[in-house]
Amino acid sequence: MNQPSEPTGEKRKRIRELEVMVAETITETHDTTTIVYFTGNDRLDYLPGHFLTIDPHQFPALDRFTRYLEDQKGKREPPRAYSMASAPHEKSLSITIKEENYVTNETKYPPLLSPLLVRRISPGSRMVITGFTGPYVLDEKVEGRTSHLVHLCAGSGIVPNYSIIKHALANCPKLRHTLIYTNKTWDDVIYRHDLVKLEETHPDGLRVIHNLTREPNASAHGASFRAGRVTEALIRELVPDPSAAEFYCCGPGITKFDRQRSRERGEEPAPRFLESVLAHLSAIGVKKEQIHRESYG
Repeated sequence: MNQPSEPTGEKRKRIRELEVMVAETITETHDTTTIVYFTGNDRLDYLPGHFLTIDPHQFPALDRFTRYLEDQKGKREPPRAYSMASAPHEKSLSITIKEENYVTNETKYPPLLSPLLVRRISPGSRMVITGFTGPYVLDEKVEGRTSHLVHLCAGSGIVPNYSIIKHALANCPKLRHTLIYTNKTWDDVIYRHDLVKLEETHPDGLRVIHNLTREPNASAHGASFRAGRVTEALIRELVPDPSAAEFYCCGPGITKFDRQRSRERGEEPAPRFLESVLAHLSAIGVKKEQIHRESYG
């Protein structure tokens, strides 16, 4: 669940291919890896929140799997999209990938690229990436509209928001950020130590609240931890004036496969993280124009 939605075309002029070398791989969690790239002297022109794409056809180790999936689907395997973990002002270019799983009777096809990128890519490896694009970016005029950004994220949905937060803390001093981040356990929290450092470095600029859904005693970790999922009451508590804030929401949403299975059963698809938080925001009177959203799935 680490592939953002496809670009709208609004930033296509930025897209170009880059041959890069893997400088470092960082294990974030048991199933999530950050890849740091060396790009040579190429000028990196992207916005915080953008993503790049990687074509699986370039990896010989995937050739038989790629051809098999293409035979099953009757079409060419597309490039996969991964959000930028780095911010434009940082020297290195990096992405963070969460390994997708195959679940019997739930997942239509086994994942192709993410297991390779998470488990088998090592420093020195070379690949071609295509970047950068996507509508889920920090608006350059946001400081003229609000002084408070609220980030509602789940799992690998943190990745583009991490880039946005780092960029804004370095370049938009008028903005303060509240990050409400949902995971199963503390061990599943991507960037957990980096978020602690960011909050310590910018005590007036960033507040992080962790929602842990599978740790009933989450508060034992500290005052910034809550048990269970994000609720309307929690958002009201942390955002006393929602009409004055803007919201960046990123996480798992209902997929086309979810809709297909629900149609076959004669049911409505159950809301996932994104649908749930959007319903909470609507309930507290947040207008659509205050909300930026990215669905992962």
